[in-house]
Amino acid sequence: MNHQLIAAALLAAIALPVAAAQAGPTPVPSYDSEKCFGIAKAGMNDCAAMSGAHSCAGMSKVDSDPNEWVYVPAGYCSRIVGGQTQAK
Repeated sequence: MNHQLIAAALLAAIALPVAAAQAGPTPVPSYDSEKCFGIAKAGMNDCAAMSGAHSCAGMSKVDSDPNEWVYVPAGYCSRIVGGQTQAK
């Protein structure tokens, strides 16, 4: 077996979560935006869960969690099925 390949894969697996954690919260977009709850895919939320389950972007565990949110252009959240402008 190629030990260098295994070592490189192990290093990448360890470094990825550390790099993601250091990235910090998603900055507010430069356009007029609003937080839209209940539409984020698992791992695709923009920042902390309103329930306090976590404090970072990309940490949601399930699709459409009503406490997870993403930024959308202002006025669009109400046009998306399941989208809410307030956490439940």
